[in-house]
Amino acid sequence: MAKIVGLVPARMAASRFPGKPLFPLLGRPMLEHCFLRAAKFPRWNALAVCTCDVEISDFSAKKGFPVIWTKNTHTRALDRVAEAAGRGGVDLGADDIVVCVQGDEPMLRPEMIEAVVRPFDEDPSVKGTMLGVHITDESLWRNPDIVKIIHDLKGNVLYTSRSPIPYAKTFSPDLGARRVGGIFAFRWSALRWFTETPESPLEKKESCDSNRIPDNGWFQRLAPFPAVTYYSVDSPADADLVEAALAADPLWGTY
Repeated sequence: MAKIVGLVPARMAASRFPGKPLFPLLGRPMLEHCFLRAAKFPRWNALAVCTCDVEISDFSAKKGFPVIWTKNTHTRALDRVAEAAGRGGVDLGADDIVVCVQGDEPMLRPEMIEAVVRPFDEDPSVKGTMLGVHITDESLWRNPDIVKIIHDLKGNVLYTSRSPIPYAKTFSPDLGARRVGGIFAFRWSALRWFTETPESPLEKKESCDSNRIPDNGWFQRLAPFPAVTYYSVDSPADADLVEAALAADPLWGTY
């Protein structure tokens, strides 16, 4: 069975929200929510924070979270994850699985990680997966901060966009729109290919690095997930909304 390594990339210099990983939600830094909730997934061979910042490293060490140092020149999470995976203490083979668990998704669930891993178990040809959460709220569908997914009948991701897609004159939950959740997984060989491949035209136009993959002729597999209360934190203005949702979340109080 393939090894599964999880990495939580975090940096203090987020352009829209400096210091975001250590921003408190219900009295705990956001990074702590992300790591402890991810740790509930039972199949990790390793789970670690990857960072270039002393503040994040010190906090993680204080909490007992493994830390992998990375360069301070990375601007994309997957580049940081790829560097860390190669130095994470687990001997990774080409077909082993590296999971990127974004450090600004404090409402993630272990079932979401299971969803992105499952396609690898079911189909050995799968090179990468992407969490796709069903959109039932029109405001999310129209929000340009939310990246939407177009996929084929096999679940291969054809395109990601900040536009409201698939197009419809009137939104309905039955449209089947999905948004990118902050959890991605790759075969180790595919992740190395991704980070060694230049930015693609559609990636630059949409500001969606996932478009680098179909632009180059292969596909991530959609990992579908039902609509749930699930917010990422993009700015301090999101904090009240996320705190209220966390307080009502069934995982709160279990970690």
